[in-house]
Amino acid sequence: MREIEAKNLPDMARGAAVLGTGGGGDPYIGRLLAQQAIDRHGSVPLIDIEELPDDAVVIPTAFMGAPTVMLEKIPSGSELTGALQAVEHLIGKQATHTVSIEAGGMNSMIPFVAAAELGLPLVDADGMGRAFPELQMLLPTLGGIAATPMALADERGNIVSLRTADNKWAERFARSATIEMGCSAAVSLYVLSGKQVKEFMVHGTMSLCQRIGAAIRESAQAHLDPVAAAADLLDGRCIFRGKLVDVKRGTAGGFARGEAVLDGLAGDLGSRMGISFQNENLVAARDGVVVASVPDLICILDTDTGEPVTTEMLRYGLRVSVIAAPCDPRWRSPQGLELAGPGYFGYDHTYVPV
Repeated sequence: MREIEAKNLPDMARGAAVLGTGGGGDPYIGRLLAQQAIDRHGSVPLIDIEELPDDAVVIPTAFMGAPTVMLEKIPSGSELTGALQAVEHLIGKQATHTVSIEAGGMNSMIPFVAAAELGLPLVDADGMGRAFPELQMLLPTLGGIAATPMALADERGNIVSLRTADNKWAERFARSATIEMGCSAAVSLYVLSGKQVKEFMVHGTMSLCQRIGAAIRESAQAHLDPVAAAADLLDGRCIFRGKLVDVKRGTAGGFARGEAVLDGLAGDLGSRMGISFQNENLVAARDGVVVASVPDLICILDTDTGEPVTTEMLRYGLRVSVIAAPCDPRWRSPQGLELAGPGYFGYDHTYVPV
């Protein structure tokens, strides 16, 4: 166990935004919310997954909705405690720990808010090893863990509780409620025992976030290649360097959907890359040929600084590098590809692992 203080958050938020593959919310907003909570209540214990008792009651928290909306509809933080406490009421137990649902920019920082506010330890893990747009797309779903009972809460004090037939229905009902709440809401779901966390979650995610963030910062300060430093830690590679020349983006169905177009620079001069996204980057195609797709990670970083660029921050003129990196191997199983592979999102190409 180690104590996470406000000074640790910038590196963690930066690394989380890289793992978030463009989604999971703005890392700056998430970091500010976490910093405010830690300043008010003190440091948050981060515990290794092996330190977790098998009978622990682990209740995750996150924000659900369109990242573009969350740039203007800033969370207050109270929504998180409202959602988590509503789940405690539904199950008749108090949480002993909390954990991150996904490795997204904001959503990796959000559990620090709940942990600080409620005095809970945070488990060094997450449910994806990256970010995905739909809430059934967690590794616990592959293990038969139910998403519900779950609760959603907004800044007005509204709380919606759900029990559904399966996790896909949880996504459908929760998405509808999130739209009514203004296209963003706090959620608490996937109640796990300590044993289930060890079996179905991705180990060491928060520590990896911190290592990635620190590597990018230190490489940039030393005038080295921060993109290469991030790619090395992800066991990935840079697949394109270019300039953003077009971004088509809109909010529909509670998601930020669109496509970014990059014209190649340096060694990629003369080529063009298109990146399709639904909150997260889903498919990267070079000159019309798919070179990376979900469930593998497609990460966009500023070429000079290595700072991750989320889908809501894409804009004309940015000079960026695209990293492709392998996902958790469980996503490459037939069940994992059915849940979060290219076919689920309507693409007809065959998945080729990075």
